[in-house]
Formats: sequence, structure tokens, C-alpha cells
Amino acid sequence: MIAIRRATVEDVDRIAPLFDAYRQFYRQPPDGSLARGFLADRLGRGESVVFVAETAGTSAPETCGFTQLYPLFSSVACRPIWILSDLFVARAFRRGGVGRRLMEAAHEFARIQGAATVELDTAHTNTTAQTLYESLGYRQDLEFRHYILKL
Repeated sequence: MIAIRRATVEDVDRIAPLFDAYRQFYRQPPDGSLARGFLADRLGRGESVVFVAETAGTSAPETCGFTQLYPLFSSVACRPIWILSDLFVARAFRRGGVGRRLMEAAHEFARIQGAATVELDTAHTNTTAQTLYESLGYRQDLEFRHYILKL
């Protein structure tokens, strides 16, 4: 059985290895210390919201996956929006609905916050994630173009 809950700063050491694996998926070098510090800063400062999936009913729950959201605001809608920046499920727990449950927890949180939207980006090659997102109702935005200035 898998339980989904909002993470706290006390969960950083449990989530950091998955966060580091997530970064490696996007071709970043392994760096557990960097991953841990980044998560600790975001959670400690209240700059992000993380939901964690873990096995339930055991004395030592295993961390299965996580999703991380960042707050923004829509000037057009005059409401908050949430950027779903990160979603990662450990290999052993993939194809079991963990990613979907994490996404649903993020959606419910955003609704409670009065958000206008939950937005996300993913790699063009990440077709597995794209299939999940589209099954949840996400659609590519055809009205706006997404631009990035690398600094």
C-alpha cells in the first residue's frame, strides 16, 4: 500500500536520493549534497510544496516518489498558479499508479489554494510522462510560447 502526504523539512534526507536521481534523469551529474541542500532550502524557507509517496503499514516506510510545486501568480486571472516542477518515481514503483497519485495530490492542493492552473514542462523525449499528463487532462498550450533565457 502506498500513502501520499505533504513532506516537511524533516523528510529531506529521505527524499534527497530520489531528487538526485531525478536530476540525473535530466542529465545532471550525481550530487547528493547539492540535492539535499536544495530541498532543505526550499522546504525550510517555505518556497516549495513537496508531496512524498511512501510504503504504508511497515515499521520503516520506503520512499517511492515525490513531486515538487512552486507558487506563482497569474496577472491575467488574478489568482495563484502552481508550477509542477518535479515528478519522480523510483524504478521499483513505476507503472503502479504512484505518479498519478502524486499528481492528484498536487491538483487537490492547488484547488484548495484557489489556483487557476497547475502548469508543467517535460522533455520532448519523456513520452511516458507525457502519456500520464495527458491522461490527467493536461494539454499543450497552443496560445503561448515558452521562452527561456539561460543565465
